[in-house]
Amino acid sequence: MSTYLFDFDGTLVDSMPSWATQLLGILDKYNVSYPDDIIKTVTPLGNTETMEYFIDMGLPLSVDEGLKLVHERLIPCYADFIPAKSGVVATLRELKKRGHSLNILTASPHVFLTPCLTRLGIYDCFDNIWSSDDFQFVKSQPEIYKEAAKRLGVDVSDIIFLDDNYIADCAAKKAGTMVYGVYDLSSDDMVDKIKEATDRYIFDFKELL
Repeated sequence: MSTYLFDFDGTLVDSMPSWATQLLGILDKYNVSYPDDIIKTVTPLGNTETMEYFIDMGLPLSVDEGLKLVHERLIPCYADFIPAKSGVVATLRELKKRGHSLNILTASPHVFLTPCLTRLGIYDCFDNIWSSDDFQFVKSQPEIYKEAAKRLGVDVSDIIFLDDNYIADCAAKKAGTMVYGVYDLSSDDMVDKIKEATDRYIFDFKELL
C-alpha cells in the first residue's frame, strides 16, 4: 500500500485560471500593482498568508475583509463548475480500490474543498482532507509535510506527494517525501525546473496506474 498526499488546485482540479482571475481581480479593484509571477508566489501560501502578503503590497483591507471577498468570489466557482483534471476521477477511484491511502494537503480552505470534491463525486476517496489552515505551517515550509507524516502514522519518506507548484515540490522534497511533479498550464514555464526538483513528473493522472 502506498500513501499519497495530493495538492488540490492545479493538481486534482483545473482551478488555477479561476483562482488567479479572482485573486488578481481583488488587487486590480484596489489598484494594487503586482509582479507577473505573483500567482506562483502565493500559490503555496494559505489564504490568510496570501491576504497578509497582499496587504503588505498595499491592499487597503484587513485580513478578514480580504478573506471575505475571496470567499465571495471563489466559493461559487468551486461549488458550480471547476472541473477535475484529465484522468483524475477514474485514477483516484482505482487507487482507492487497490487499497492505497489517499490524502489531500492544500492551501485552499475547506469551504472550497468540500463542495467541489462532493460535486465531483470523489470526496469519499480520501482518508484525510487537509487545508494548510489545519496546520501551523504553509506548503512552502518542509515542516508541514513532516507534520502530515506524523498524523498519517508513516515515515515522511513513505509519502508520495504530488503538486504542480515548484515551491511546494521543493519544500516537500526537502522534508524527505517522494515528490511527483504534476503538469498544469499555469506552471508551463516551470516544467523543466520542476522535473529537476522532483522524483517523477506526470502529465496525466492515468500515468499513476
